[in-house]
Amino acid sequence: MKRLGLARALDDALCQAVLAAGCSPVPLFLTAMTATLAPPPEPAPDAVIVLSPAAARLALLPQGVPCLAQGEATGRALAGREVLVSATPKAEGLFDLLRETFPQGGTFLLARAERSRAHLEQAAAGTPWHLLPWITHRESPIEPPPAMPALDAVLALSPLQAELLGPRTAGILRLAWGQRTHLAFEKAGYAGDGWCEPEASALQRLLSFHGMTRLSC
Repeated sequence: MKRLGLARALDDALCQAVLAAGCSPVPLFLTAMTATLAPPPEPAPDAVIVLSPAAARLALLPQGVPCLAQGEATGRALAGREVLVSATPKAEGLFDLLRETFPQGGTFLLARAERSRAHLEQAAAGTPWHLLPWITHRESPIEPPPAMPALDAVLALSPLQAELLGPRTAGILRLAWGQRTHLAFEKAGYAGDGWCEPEASALQRLLSFHGMTRLSC
């Protein structure tokens, strides 16, 4: 069984999807998320938009405020709160959910990482949906970095992970979770071998295409 390194624990749903496809997931953490402990810029928003499981875990979310989550994993991390999950795990799908849920507009906190692509802020500019960016956490390299295990491929889950994995992955596949992460390999001077939309089924298809699973074409 071929081995894929990625920054997820073995019991994570993404690792389970990799295993179900016939590929062996290997936890590989070169970065860590740390909370900024920044207070919310508005104590009583209409809702909080949460872009990632890390934001769900690390943000000082106000109590009693509904949350709009980007993807099922983020929704699970918000267990115990009033949560609506976007139909597609992308910022575009989340903006559709926001407009459907609050058709009159309102004021919303956007809990995000330091290096978010800022799509929602751009999409909402000049509209009745007033987004207040709230940087709740940042991704930083782990020092010293862990040793690289024997792998057939890696899956970078963020642009920073791609930057760090590039020089350490000679001779193995460099795969990316999302096009922005794929481009980060190229910007760092390392060729990426493919990317998928941030969905488990899309990753399974990418692994199959590259001969990484028993489902391979």
